[in-house]
Amino acid sequence: MRHLTKYFTANHLFRAFSLLLILAVFNWQSVTAQAKKPANADGDVSTEVVIHDGDGIFNSVASFTFSVKNRLPTDQNGTVSYEVKTEKGDKVLDKSMDVHISSGADKDIDVAVPNLKPGFYKINFMINVTEYDDTTRRAFGIRPKEITSEHARPADFDAFWQKAKDDLAKVKPNFKVTLVPKKGTEDRNVYEIQMQSLDNYTIRGWMTLPKTTNPHRKFAVLLGLPGYQVDLDPILGSDPDLAIITLNTRGQGTSRGPIDTRRDEFISYHVEDKDRYVMKGVIMDCLRAIDFVYSQPNLVHDNIMVSGGSMGGYLAIAVAGLDKRVNLCSAQNPIMCDIRGLNGEVDWPMSSLKKYVATQPGLTMDKVFGNLDYYDGKNFAQDVTCPSLMGIGLLDPFAPPNNEYVTYNVIPGKKRIMVFKDLAHEISGKYKELEGRWMRDTFALF
Repeated sequence: MRHLTKYFTANHLFRAFSLLLILAVFNWQSVTAQAKKPANADGDVSTEVVIHDGDGIFNSVASFTFSVKNRLPTDQNGTVSYEVKTEKGDKVLDKSMDVHISSGADKDIDVAVPNLKPGFYKINFMINVTEYDDTTRRAFGIRPKEITSEHARPADFDAFWQKAKDDLAKVKPNFKVTLVPKKGTEDRNVYEIQMQSLDNYTIRGWMTLPKTTNPHRKFAVLLGLPGYQVDLDPILGSDPDLAIITLNTRGQGTSRGPIDTRRDEFISYHVEDKDRYVMKGVIMDCLRAIDFVYSQPNLVHDNIMVSGGSMGGYLAIAVAGLDKRVNLCSAQNPIMCDIRGLNGEVDWPMSSLKKYVATQPGLTMDKVFGNLDYYDGKNFAQDVTCPSLMGIGLLDPFAPPNNEYVTYNVIPGKKRIMVFKDLAHEISGKYKELEGRWMRDTFALF
């Protein structure tokens, strides 16, 4: 782990969150409007929400403490209120109370929310007093392991993807590995890799290998899968026993070409036809990368971990579900999970899909959802039998925790989930530390 931790943090593993992460953090920070506060105030009013569970997950009654500190030279009078909504925005609770907070005093308000069904909820705490306004948003879950989807997997799901794999197998991969000396370091070589994927599409990526004088040395593999419209560069690290492959799937990074869309158009590219939808080729590109690993005699073919965040997390689940050659799966904030359940909960990707539908005569969202059923993360997850790790943020506006748990709950293999109650479309360094230890222990690396 000593080397892996360094490479996870210093190199921003996979750059998987890119602009999506930035937008998520921006949209979900505490919204504060303090226009009433005097410019020359001697102090301030501050608030804090304490969730009485480390992960924000409760079995029955959810409980919180809303703390207010008044460091202004004047007493503060007004109201504190809170409201609880479902992830779809349906209000389930709304309460308000009058407050008086003396200058220099603290006030703690305990809140209990009982009788909620299994699922995830948003709670907003609002303070409106003499010289201060503030709204703080949090999220919490009630018995999330009981959450299930209302939407079934298509009866011919397995047949659809078996045909896709059969079609991929007909394409000669023509693997190419090219040393790029200027990108290497004292300890590692960097190679550009290239191969032909479904529809004879050329895809590219990078492989970094430890330098060794032993011609028989073999390396375990970490395959990094890309976030949405992210251009993956080589990841170097300093592990002497690990090959790191980063893949740019079609339409992304160094694999742009026949598919070269604007950012918001990629997700809807040919979504009107499930056989031509862009994500079919993207997923097959990832399986072709597994073929590449198996083609290389210096790589350990039964020590392969797939990992990624956002779209990369989604791809990790899809690949692990479709290809039993994957030995470990790590998915952070995977998008496109329980896709029908996303409607009404998130802006993106629904906004891009609806925008596209409006430009296509005769196309409806019902038709789009029917096609996307074949690309739903939860439907791949049912076939993930290798050990898996998932990380989610309860404030995630792109991959809501309810949808993440729908997917996690159907994974039949050994699994673990890490929940970050105060994070949005991101995970913390604790996840990467655990992922590193888990991989090294499983693959018996030193």
